[in-house]
Amino acid sequence: MIIKSADFTVSNTRISKLPPPILPEYAFIGRSNVGKSSLINMIVNVKGLAKTSQKPGKTQLINHFLINKEWYIVDLPGYGYAKSSKSNRAEWAKFIRFYLEKRESLQVVFVLIDSRLEPQKIDIEFCCSLGEKGIPFYLLFTKADKQGAVKSQQNMAQFKKELSEFFEEVPQMILTSAENQLGKDDVLALIHEINGNFVVPEFEERQSPSLG
Repeated sequence: MIIKSADFTVSNTRISKLPPPILPEYAFIGRSNVGKSSLINMIVNVKGLAKTSQKPGKTQLINHFLINKEWYIVDLPGYGYAKSSKSNRAEWAKFIRFYLEKRESLQVVFVLIDSRLEPQKIDIEFCCSLGEKGIPFYLLFTKADKQGAVKSQQNMAQFKKELSEFFEEVPQMILTSAENQLGKDDVLALIHEINGNFVVPEFEERQSPSLG
């Protein structure tokens, strides 16, 4: 897939104010500071499209980016940032859960995992929550350029082993790097394949939780 255009569409705190769910959407989510914004920018080849920050927990809204006028990347708030207030974390969780479970045009969730780390409980639990709700997802392991390939593969294998205790078939895993574009073609190939089978869903206006 060739990226011809990538445009910021809207930041929102209310799902009821999101674009009509008539185009396929691909949500990106992970723990705070996992490198989500950098990876999104790499995939669409637009520097600065998704705002990066050295401050974890910066993304607190749901951000839509229209790609090739045909599909959306959806940048979701990160999870697990301890310095955010307890009330804020609860609101984010409610907000994210509503989007993931109710958004009609959501096709796949890309869960981002730091490849430098051994399996983290919060990531395993989030993946299990997606599985329990029947929400399809893939795993993108980030920051592969920060260490040797062997260590990344070891951590991915360990993550797969732990997930296999809860899943009959562990979702596909892709090793990525925002620095050297590793994994870009694999992610875009998956999206292209899914887009080819997209059917506009029936939907209705609804109220939803909001942040803030």
